[in-house]
Amino acid sequence: MNEDQFSTRRRVLLAGAAVLGAGAAGTARLLTGDQGPPGRSPAPPAAPAAGAQANRAARRPSAYRLQPIAGYGPVHGTPARTLVRHEPFLRMSGRGRSMVLTFDDGPDPRYTPDILRVLRAHDVRAMFFVCGGMAADNKDILRRMSDEGHVVGNHTWSHPLLTRLSRSAIRSQMERTCDVVQEAYGERPGWFRAPYGAWNRAAFQIGADLGMEPLAWTVDTLDWTTPGARTIERRVVRGAAPGVVVLAHDAGGDRSQSVRALREYLPRLLDSGYHITVPRRQPA
Repeated sequence: MNEDQFSTRRRVLLAGAAVLGAGAAGTARLLTGDQGPPGRSPAPPAAPAAGAQANRAARRPSAYRLQPIAGYGPVHGTPARTLVRHEPFLRMSGRGRSMVLTFDDGPDPRYTPDILRVLRAHDVRAMFFVCGGMAADNKDILRRMSDEGHVVGNHTWSHPLLTRLSRSAIRSQMERTCDVVQEAYGERPGWFRAPYGAWNRAAFQIGADLGMEPLAWTVDTLDWTTPGARTIERRVVRGAAPGVVVLAHDAGGDRSQSVRALREYLPRLLDSGYHITVPRRQPA
């Protein structure tokens, strides 16, 4: 991620992604939706399949956006594919105080190995949403992620704003990254995250076509602004709660602060009783 692209603060799309802790079951449910670019009203849902016309007609656009979408399922007994789920698709192992750590934009040989060393020292697994262009040049790091049990997700090839791309360009960005992840990591990614948190309906649909679920975040460290390791640490510790998904970065600029912060907040979270884990996909 090129920091020069950011002239305004990064937004967390709360209406687009909400993770709800499920108490003692240690389950989190992620709801993602179509917000579109800033300054524009969200687009209404695409025309429904014929068998679902009556059902969809009564659903307001806002209600549609808050459905747990991605994944395929039949509508009213027809083989039509939809983007509606009726069960949570994000579940985390462990009971009670479970959290997920995610790192975007890598892998970067300057910082990602340090992050992997910290995680290994504490026997913790995390998620890495990689850019295909970076992954293609650092396949050895992806192989290490696989060996150490981390989850690798798709963060597009070159980190564009998907809401400004054609459907074919979005597919190319995602598909090329899926290919390089499969080659280096050993399997195709099951999760994707839109750059800048800017999803639209096409991104959800194409991601589902490629067998991936969308995953956003609930705590943004804003580490790309290089606010200082202590500030990053404080944001994670203060935001800690059951079901939280933390967003940090291991590439896209100087990420030494992110590494130093991880060394501090990870043992604090563990000492406080948090279980740092990775999500497991549920069948559609």
